[in-house]
Amino acid sequence: MPPISEQKKQVFIILVPVLVLVVFSLVTLLSIAKHQNVSMFSSAFFKQLIFIIVGIFAMIVTFKIPISVIHKYCVPVYFCAIIATILPHFFSSSISANRWIGIGPIAVQPSEFVKWISIIICARYLSDRKRTVENISTYLLLIFIILFPALIVFTQPDLGTTVIMVTPIIPILFWVNAKPYYLFLLVAPIFSIITAFHNISFALWAIVLLIVIIFSSSSTGKSALIFFSNIFLGLLAPVFWNILQPYQQKRILTLFNPEIDPLGAAYQIIQSQTAIGSGGLIGKGWMQGTQTQLKYLPVQESDFILSVIGEEFGFITILFIFLMYAFLIYKIFQYGYLVKECFTSIILIGIGSILLAQVFVNSAMTVGLLPVKGLPLPFISAGGSSLVSSFVMLGLVLNFVSHRFD
Repeated sequence: MPPISEQKKQVFIILVPVLVLVVFSLVTLLSIAKHQNVSMFSSAFFKQLIFIIVGIFAMIVTFKIPISVIHKYCVPVYFCAIIATILPHFFSSSISANRWIGIGPIAVQPSEFVKWISIIICARYLSDRKRTVENISTYLLLIFIILFPALIVFTQPDLGTTVIMVTPIIPILFWVNAKPYYLFLLVAPIFSIITAFHNISFALWAIVLLIVIIFSSSSTGKSALIFFSNIFLGLLAPVFWNILQPYQQKRILTLFNPEIDPLGAAYQIIQSQTAIGSGGLIGKGWMQGTQTQLKYLPVQESDFILSVIGEEFGFITILFIFLMYAFLIYKIFQYGYLVKECFTSIILIGIGSILLAQVFVNSAMTVGLLPVKGLPLPFISAGGSSLVSSFVMLGLVLNFVSHRFD
């Protein structure tokens, strides 16, 4: 028997945790489908099975595309993705969001794909001529490449996906040796807005901001501009709050006090915590979860599928799933460190950041640590666009890993 090549070994290592996650997805969705008043062929389980097949096909296609082709055509693909992200605004929706493009019986969510396409554009921009973030213009252009489609998604409105789209900015800037002061300036406006809702916190933040700017900037004019711009953003905090949709405001408020609206905005958090808590260490058993089977738990096929797993399979299984995610994301970051090409390295760091952020936000949401967002759990939650997009990202990872061992 011939020895297994290092290339095949590394591909296998990446595929194993994904296979485990997909199996948990199908098992959980089959349990959810037990008491749904629909035929098996109309259930989330059957749809997920179809999307898994489509996703695997998309992964294989992505795996076979030469890296040079990805580098060459990523710019026109990026602009096509921007147009596709805008199109949902022209489609009517039965809910207060315009995120999907209807293609016959299929609905596609373009934002799921633009989040990693933006990363590829950033990678090309930095890899060409071996650019690094040594000046503010490079820094701002990188932010614009990701922030522009993110703002479009925010207006749909889709705050959850917007957060995931902008998350890779800091890891990518850190990876290309951006100055720590630039990274600080990037997160400073966020802290200025958040702390503005508490006077003492805002005053302490202003002191920290002033100290960092004084010791990091040699230009008095620029220092004053940065400081007062952040203070001004803090004073505009009520404006930013009013930009949020009413349901988004309620979700944030009920995060700190669920009793404000226990049957409304806080209902999902309360039912999710109840489901996970009632599962205990080993769970109630497959198809035995009362919160799941009696339909107390909302959006259980996608946003709160982790709560279903917690109720029926227990904390030990959730811990095992987190270990699978941790191993997968660790290997992606590791390969990002090991590959020699700047282009592929940055993409791997970006993809790892997207997966890490999405797993963290979804799991934190289910236990009430973050406001409720319509954000799926990669490779587990039901949802065609999310699943296929995750498989395409996996295909990119396998593509770059396999070329490293050619």
